[in-house]
Amino acid sequence: MSESSEAEHEAETETRRDFVVTLAGGMAAIGAAAVAWPLIDSMNPSADVLASGGPVNLDISHLKPGSQTVVPWRGMPIFIAHRTPQELKILQESRDTALLRDPKSNEHQQPDYAKNWHRSIKPNYLVVVGICTHLGCIPKFEPKPGELAAGWLGGYFCPCHGSKYDLSGRVYTGVPAPYNLPVPPYHFASDTIIRVGENPKGSKFNLGSVEQL
Repeated sequence: MSESSEAEHEAETETRRDFVVTLAGGMAAIGAAAVAWPLIDSMNPSADVLASGGPVNLDISHLKPGSQTVVPWRGMPIFIAHRTPQELKILQESRDTALLRDPKSNEHQQPDYAKNWHRSIKPNYLVVVGICTHLGCIPKFEPKPGELAAGWLGGYFCPCHGSKYDLSGRVYTGVPAPYNLPVPPYHFASDTIIRVGENPKGSKFNLGSVEQL
């Protein structure tokens, strides 16, 4: 291996190491949110794929209803939640939508193929960038109604400054975060494989075009 190739390899290794260290520190800072990043080899992409910044595949065949997994893509945590029929029902009720700043997703925080009441391609699977639109903290997954507080319908809570989102990533009114959680480009490569970072055919959505990351 030439000296230049060795230097490039070392730089790439340092970049991946810095990402892992930074991510681990950020997750530790919000305590229980670390549980949201499962280290399941069969569900995570390889180091080479992560380093390339290209699309990543996630096998969701073992993702149980009511649970969530997280996959890193371009240095960002991508939340993938398997929503239950009851959770989907709540998302359409006025007791949920009345709490939201942008219930119809009018702000450009998602591609057109996710501009619907469930903000996804398939209603039961949510795919969002897991970064609070206030100051970039990582929200906690709190899906159970009443678990966070009385009247809580399930969703995401940012422990840094108290921002709240429902289980479609729509932001509450009266919280510091100004926008819904962004939906990244993605599509279903098969019934059980979600490909993050690649749009369905015919779409040219770019995550850089959203209002707020």
